Amino acid sequence: MNLSVIGAGFGRTGTLSMKLALETLGLGPCHHMADVLSNPDQLAKWREVAQGGVQNWDDLLNGYNSAIDWPSAYYWRELAEHYPKAKVILTVRSPESWYKSFASTILETTGPDSNPQSFGVRIIRNKIFGGKPEDRDHAISVYRKNTSDVRAAFSSDRLLTYQLGDGWEPLCRFLGRPIPDIQFPKNNSTEQFREHILKK
Repeated sequence: MNLSVIGAGFGRTGTLSMKLALETLGLGPCHHMADVLSNPDQLAKWREVAQGGVQNWDDLLNGYNSAIDWPSAYYWRELAEHYPKAKVILTVRSPESWYKSFASTILETTGPDSNPQSFGVRIIRNKIFGGKPEDRDHAISVYRKNTSDVRAAFSSDRLLTYQLGDGWEPLCRFLGRPIPDIQFPKNNSTEQFREHILKK
């Protein structure tokens, strides 16, 4: 199975809700960091990639029809080249609200005392944010740059910039799918993340 959708947005931009939406539209299973954390085999493979191992996308994403959120979102360039027919979705929210959510969730799992071998520390903390995700202005500038880089890389027929809260219409129009007769998923609020991840 080849990927048909690649997510290029940072974590905490509604990626779990988007995962559920894509699966509702028949584009699942959708890979997400939640899959990595719940699957020891996935965890081991992505940690190996983070440490410079071979990026075998067909193996890493075997069985998935779409991928959203980190870890795959860090490799959006490589994935877009490897799967040239895949559509790209850039999930966004205001940089300030993104950082507030990020600082209360993911940042707490990638601190200096976290496992240095983890994908979160090696890639999110050190590579994406240059070792200083606690620096709000720096982190926001990195977030803004990713947004501009993705937008510059793809034409409008391949890329959808999806604002948190946009609902079904722009997503379904972009993917050529009928609008479901159900509410757009809303999942993984800051409170839910802290309850399910930080308390483990």
